[in-house]
Amino acid sequence: MPGRTAPFAPFEWMIAWRYLRARRAEGGVSIMTWISLIGIALAVAALIITLSVRAGFRAEFVDTILGANAHVTVYYTGESGPNGQISRTIADYADLTGRLAEVEGVTRAAPLVKGQVMASARGATTGVEVFGIRAEDLATIPRIADPIEAQGDLSRFGPDIEGIAMGSGVARSLNLTVGDRVKLISPDGVKTAFGTSPRVKTFEIVYLFTAGRYDIDQTRVYMPFAEAQSYFNREGVADEIEVMVENPERVDQMAFDLLRAGGDRALIWTWRDASGSFLRALDIEDNVMFIILSVLVLIASMNIVSGLIMLVKNKGRDIGILRTMGLTEASVLRVFFLCGASTGLIGTVIGVIIGCLFAIYIDPIFALVDGLSGGNVWDPSVRGIYALPALLQWQDIVSAVALALGLSFVITIFPARRAARMNPVEALRYE
Repeated sequence: MPGRTAPFAPFEWMIAWRYLRARRAEGGVSIMTWISLIGIALAVAALIITLSVRAGFRAEFVDTILGANAHVTVYYTGESGPNGQISRTIADYADLTGRLAEVEGVTRAAPLVKGQVMASARGATTGVEVFGIRAEDLATIPRIADPIEAQGDLSRFGPDIEGIAMGSGVARSLNLTVGDRVKLISPDGVKTAFGTSPRVKTFEIVYLFTAGRYDIDQTRVYMPFAEAQSYFNREGVADEIEVMVENPERVDQMAFDLLRAGGDRALIWTWRDASGSFLRALDIEDNVMFIILSVLVLIASMNIVSGLIMLVKNKGRDIGILRTMGLTEASVLRVFFLCGASTGLIGTVIGVIIGCLFAIYIDPIFALVDGLSGGNVWDPSVRGIYALPALLQWQDIVSAVALALGLSFVITIFPARRAARMNPVEALRYE
C-alpha cells in the first residue's frame, strides 16, 4: 500500500509554481494572476493608508487639545452677589488651586481669567479670546512653550512691560509681529455714573506661537494674570482653575477626587466633555471606513477566484493525468490552494510595503499633490490642523494583513475543491 503524501510536499509547490508562471499559450492564466495580485496589493495599501491617516488625525487632534487646553476646568456655580447679580468668580482661587494641585495624578493647577475682546491694529480688527495666566503657568503648557513655530521670548511675558503672547493666526490677520503693539478693546470696561464705557488698552507682543490648531492660533491671546484681573474687572478673583493631569485618558476616574477637593460649589468640565462628540464621530467613521475598505479587499480577493476557476478549466487534462498517476484529491486541492494563496500572500506583502511607504512619506507626497492642485487640498479652517498626519500602528498593519490573507485563503478553497473533485475519466474523455 503506497504511503500517504505529506501535506504541502515539495512536488505540490513545484506544480503550483509551474501553473502560476505558465504562459497563456501553455494554458496558463498569468494575466489574471497579475490582475489579482495588483488588486490585492492596492486594496491592502489603501486599507493601511486609511487606517494610518485615521490614527494620525486622531492623535494630532487629541495632542492639540491636551497640549494647549486644560485637561480639566474647575469652576464655581453661580452665587448671588450684594447687588443681586449672579457671579461665578472664584474668590478663594489661591486655596482652591493648592487643594487641586494636591490631588493624586494632577501635575499642575493654575487660576485663569478669561474674556473675549476686540483686537485692533493698523486699521484691522478681529475678535480674540484672552486668557489671563501667570507666567510660570504659561511656560508649562506644551503647545505654547514648545510650539510648532515660535517668535519672540516667552520669558518677557509679564506685567512689567505689559507684554502678551499671541497666536500666529491673530498676528497674521492684523499684520503684526513681535515687538508691535496691539490695542485690545473690551466692552465691559470702566463703570461710571453714565454706564459702562469700553476699556481700551495697548499691549506689546512679546511672543508669537503656532500651536498647530487653527482655531487656537486664530483666536487666542495670553495676558499676564494680574493684568487680566485689572483689565476684566476681576480684582482679587479668578474665573476658573485650569488643571493638567498626568494621564488625560483617566480623567473621568479622577472626577470625584477633583470635585471633593473643589468644595461644594465646584463643577468640572473635562477635555472629553468638550470634544467627546467629535471623538465619538471619529470612532464611528473609523468603523465605517474599515468595513468599506474590507469590502474593497473582498472584491480584490474575488479576482483570485475567477483566476483559479479559469486555471482549473484550462488544466483539466493535467488534473486527469495527475490523478491517474496516483495524485490524491487532497494533493490536487493543496496545489490549487497554493496557487491562490501565493497570489494573496505576495499581493499582501506588496500592499503592506506600499502602504507603509506612503504613510512614512506622506508629507512630501501630500506637498506634491497640494502643489499640483494649486494648494487647495487641505483647508486648516475646516480641518482644524495644518497638515494631513499619518501614524503607523502595528495593530492596524496586523488587521489589514489578517483580513487580506484570511479572505484570500478562504475563497481559494472553493475553486481548489472543485479541481480536487474533478473526475479524471471525464477530464480525459475527449483527449
